Amino acid sequence: MKIPFLLLLLLLFSVSVFAQTATLKGRIYTKEQGGVAHANVKLMQSNAVVAADENGYFMLKNVPYGQHEVMVTSVEIEPIQLKVTINKPQINLPITAKPKNFELNEVRVVQKSEKKEIETLGFAVNVVETKEVAQRNIQTNELLDRTVGIRVRQNGGLGSAVNYNLNGMSGNSVRVFIDGIPISTYGESFSLNSIPPALIERVEVYKGVIPAHLADDALGGAINVILKKGAMNNLSASVSYGSFNTFQTNFNGTYRNEKTGFTVKASAFHNYSDNDYEVWGKFVRNILPNGRYEYVRARRFNDAYRSTGGQIQLGFMNVKWADQFLIGYNGSDDFKEVQHGTYMSIPYMGRFTESQANVLSLNYVKKNFLTRGLEFNVNAMYSQRGQVVVDTVKWNYNWYGQISVGLNGNPIMRPTGAQQAAPTIMHIDRNVSTFRAGLNYDLSKNHRLVVNHIYYGIDRREQDFMRSELERAFIGTRNLQKNITSVAYEAKLLENRLKSNLFAKFYEQSIDRIDPVLRVVDGQNVRQENRANSSKKHTGYGLAMSYTLNPKFILLTSAEKAVRLPSESEVFGSPGENIIENFGIRPEVSYNYNFGLNAGNFYAGKHRYSFTVSGFIRDTRDKIVQRINPRVNDALQTNPFENLGKNKAIGFEADLHYSFDNNLRVDVNMSKFNSVFNVRYDANGREYDYYNRQLPNEPYWTTNANVQYTIKDLFKKKSALNLYYGFRFVERFYTTWLILEDFRTPRQYIQDLGVSYAFPQNKFVVSADVKNVFDQQAYDNFAVQKPGRAFYLKLNYLINNF
Repeated sequence: MKIPFLLLLLLLFSVSVFAQTATLKGRIYTKEQGGVAHANVKLMQSNAVVAADENGYFMLKNVPYGQHEVMVTSVEIEPIQLKVTINKPQINLPITAKPKNFELNEVRVVQKSEKKEIETLGFAVNVVETKEVAQRNIQTNELLDRTVGIRVRQNGGLGSAVNYNLNGMSGNSVRVFIDGIPISTYGESFSLNSIPPALIERVEVYKGVIPAHLADDALGGAINVILKKGAMNNLSASVSYGSFNTFQTNFNGTYRNEKTGFTVKASAFHNYSDNDYEVWGKFVRNILPNGRYEYVRARRFNDAYRSTGGQIQLGFMNVKWADQFLIGYNGSDDFKEVQHGTYMSIPYMGRFTESQANVLSLNYVKKNFLTRGLEFNVNAMYSQRGQVVVDTVKWNYNWYGQISVGLNGNPIMRPTGAQQAAPTIMHIDRNVSTFRAGLNYDLSKNHRLVVNHIYYGIDRREQDFMRSELERAFIGTRNLQKNITSVAYEAKLLENRLKSNLFAKFYEQSIDRIDPVLRVVDGQNVRQENRANSSKKHTGYGLAMSYTLNPKFILLTSAEKAVRLPSESEVFGSPGENIIENFGIRPEVSYNYNFGLNAGNFYAGKHRYSFTVSGFIRDTRDKIVQRINPRVNDALQTNPFENLGKNKAIGFEADLHYSFDNNLRVDVNMSKFNSVFNVRYDANGREYDYYNRQLPNEPYWTTNANVQYTIKDLFKKKSALNLYYGFRFVERFYTTWLILEDFRTPRQYIQDLGVSYAFPQNKFVVSADVKNVFDQQAYDNFAVQKPGRAFYLKLNYLINNF
């Protein structure tokens, strides 16, 4: 009787052992590309299968103890079969994969799936990918300038003020975001000029109609920069040097602990340029002692730029309680000399600005938050920003950097006592708070509800140290707050052939200004306050739809009543950019419409091509523009923003992509519109001289062409030599309402060349670029000339999985 009892105990023990289960988790990645998205992990004995997430992480639960055979498959990698022993409650299994030997065009199809998904939701949107250009000496703004419908307008060289024109809408009507957060939060020293493409995953450019998840008051478009977020351990750095003593370098690193999910992200950049490029032509002239003009060719001498910045984020990614929880700090500093005012007619000497920003941030993202199908995200930021505008030099200068003299040989003084206006050492301090929260709830597989809210508050204080000590005791304040709530309903119908996005937006803004003044009352100085405030509320709404005729043809249409509240610089002015305040400026409202066709990809042997074509209408009331002053020779060149009245822009754009044999790629696009002033009579019943005329200072016809040719396995296996050619055309346009040749820029034909060599596995890349090969005159805002021919050399280095 004892033997059967012992056998029974042994049997029960064995059953209890084999009944134990564990959790098998890990990450599938390649050394070249990082995490493998949506790979399948299968246990051969039980046929249990799980799909990895977009970063390659997977988890299999209830895996019995013992020996198991695991199969990993994906269209991107070679199949993997391995054995694993399950002998403890949790097993971590990192899996290194080899990419399949796809031809280049096949790889691009996979990589562009997210791009294709975004571009076919119904919005007029372009997704700009940065992978190929990140290794070249190309600024993010230059990359955008090549995209259909976008004209990036820059007041000179590296670091100068930038204005974005999207199909006839420009200035602050176009908002720029970093991961959905307004870039204005980061301050003047952090801009798209400061962020190299190597740190960017992609750029989403929305034209006219803005989706609800970007809950802001963008009127004519939005540029949303998505920074790289891959959890793969990597380290990358680049350095470049080129014409005009231009030096640029950046660093980017990410570390994640596989077991705990603890993550560290760090990046830094430094940019410098003398910007001493040559300028010439009808807008560059010295005024002789007798008052005559002498047209000259000279170098800019007061235009140096420097910016330095970095950020670090600490937290956890892909853990049970958060997909992302990161606390971060962003710091940046820049210095910019100011060569001239709004126009190039009179050069400055000694005027400059300095800016600093310190930003604290909190980011939290969780899918299936509290309940399945609910995604919750929070972005909170607080920044302290400081800016100093210095202008104390009292002499007049010519384009040779010399003090101007009169007929008597004596130096000519500036009429205002400084280069721009009265002498100033203006300190502007800003405390900026931004909070954005969003809920995305999947009601079912094809229906989603989106709710977003953004709060933006700025407390601005100004103090001019050139004023008397008594005046400096009283500090003027500027406060602006806005709240924007957006609600959207997204649906996919007719077997996902019809996609729709119906949304509404609610805007609220309050403004408060206090200017202390000294008044003499009964023989004594008495402090008094000039105070003004205003409050505005508006509502907007819109609809975006797409319909798939067949897999290669998709119709897109969108419409929106959009509202834009005046920005801080438009209301309170911006001394560093020669903008004076206009407290009475009104919000602008625009009715935006887009219609388009997305076609492709089409194949014919080794040929592959696709194209898009679209039309648009922008019908705007109280359009906000910088005042256009035809008196370009005035010594004082500061202008406020103002409401223009009614303006309608009607146009079209087209975009063609072609590739051959995985080596040749050609992209051609064009955009043309007619943007006219629609108010016929002024308040006194007089007809405007410029009624029904094209708005000045707006490039209305642009064309871009880019060609890339790749030679593989040159000198070494798995290496690549890339040759580049770029062409840009800008039709001539008037810079003021006056129809005179002196106030019109010439047609612009700009051509660039580039070459890069990528060593095996892309760990080391060297590239060289020649920009504006034929040294053509390039103009932008108010006929400000941009750099001519320039040469650059860039080195990139990448370490993966350290």
